[in-house]
Amino acid sequence: MTDQSPDMQAVSKAVETIASDRASNIKVKEGAVSLVLDVSGMEPLQRDKMDIALRDTLRQIDGVSDVRVAMTSEKVNRRMIAIGSGKGGVGKSTVSTNIAIAMHRLGRKVGMVDADIYGPSQTRLLDCPETKPEVSDQKLIPMMTGAGIKLLSMGQLAKPGQAIAWRGPMAGKALAQLIDAQWGETSDLIVDLPPGTGDVQMSLMQHFKPDGAVIVSTPQDLALLDATRAINLFDQGKIPVLGLVENMSGYVCPHCGEVSDPFGAGGAEEAAKTMHLPFLGRVPLDMEIRKTSDAGTPIAAGDSPQAQAFMAIAQKIIDWMDASNPSAAPPVPEAKKKGSPFSKLLGKG
Repeated sequence: MTDQSPDMQAVSKAVETIASDRASNIKVKEGAVSLVLDVSGMEPLQRDKMDIALRDTLRQIDGVSDVRVAMTSEKVNRRMIAIGSGKGGVGKSTVSTNIAIAMHRLGRKVGMVDADIYGPSQTRLLDCPETKPEVSDQKLIPMMTGAGIKLLSMGQLAKPGQAIAWRGPMAGKALAQLIDAQWGETSDLIVDLPPGTGDVQMSLMQHFKPDGAVIVSTPQDLALLDATRAINLFDQGKIPVLGLVENMSGYVCPHCGEVSDPFGAGGAEEAAKTMHLPFLGRVPLDMEIRKTSDAGTPIAAGDSPQAQAFMAIAQKIIDWMDASNPSAAPPVPEAKKKGSPFSKLLGKG
């Protein structure tokens, strides 16, 4: 212990160098340096590194005997949009990915939750099949993708081709851990739901209550019938339905330019009118969308006419989010370490 009083100028300079404008209320009293550190939006590892750097550097200043760092964080008002369909095979996951990327390009901080526990596909669509997320404070840390959006998916946790044979309660726990993660500054979560109206959808509505839902359908009557069931489910859960997206709408022959409609035309738009819901737009049945999706380079990242279709849909979703009053975030159940369905997949037990 030294009687020398720490040089306040040296203390302030060291804090500014490490923490910039995140530090405030810096005080020195009887050899103890105290400060408040704003860690809003910081990842846990980034936050811990800054804390350690501050303590180590300040203790090297003559006269400093103790360092006290109080961390504060402003709660992120995170919005959640669920993207669903009444049945499989309508291209919902491809649409979800491209909407998320389009929203990112429009200036939003977007995270993707691949909630299709039994058949995840977002790791393929976003080209990150072998990247396992880290865990901090018993919570998953989402992976940043090359497209600029964060991702959590069962596809990151299970072996390629592994069958996930879990009953409803286990799938619900898995969903909770994907959503209740270290999302940092992410402001908008896009949840790619499994097809249908099952356990995962019910768990999402009961425990997390999305701000809104988007329904994807092809123009054909059978798909629209199933889409109606998905809409009714969200209505029962009092989840606002933002509108319908008509996927695989119109095919332009690459040789002659003739437009044909293998799945019909305008069905989703007509259904939206009948149900008094907004029609968010249509996406063509296009070879480039299929190729870029398989390659893990979603077409919304470019500037093609197909990309513009997703940009227009994303803009409507953003407009709705900005116009609606932010709902109070429901309590998020903490993922319990004991009985976690991810323990073995992450090599933790």
